[in-house]
Amino acid sequence: RIPLVESGGGTVQAGGSLRLSCDDSGYTVGPYAGVYMMGWFRQAPGREREGVAGIDSDGRKAYAESVKGRFAISKDNTDNILYLQMNSLKHEDTGMYYCALESEAVVDDLLEKADYLHWGQGTQVTVSS
Repeated sequence: RIPLVESGGGTVQAGGSLRLSCDDSGYTVGPYAGVYMMGWFRQAPGREREGVAGIDSDGRKAYAESVKGRFAISKDNTDNILYLQMNSLKHEDTGMYYCALESEAVVDDLLEKADYLHWGQGTQVTVSS
């Protein structure tokens, strides 16, 4: 299991911003020479976990329709940190946000949770209206 540690969650008013971080320094390059995909997922109470944003080792990015234009995913490969910049937050963005990593494959749909093997413990984001 690759340890992933999220941080940066908190409570913010609607319209505000937060930046989430995911430390994946526990990931070492495996037999697939650095091929990976990483994603941010969120889960609100009573709802299924859903993909928010994803990025792969070629820099390809994907976003859920609900966050396009407001959220931005990025990867610092020097410090092994995945970021999610969240702007113009809405009440419906509230939830537990999880970082995920798949270190041996890249698939077309970066937002499909079933394709990710490694998960963090999550960081809570609460947006007050």
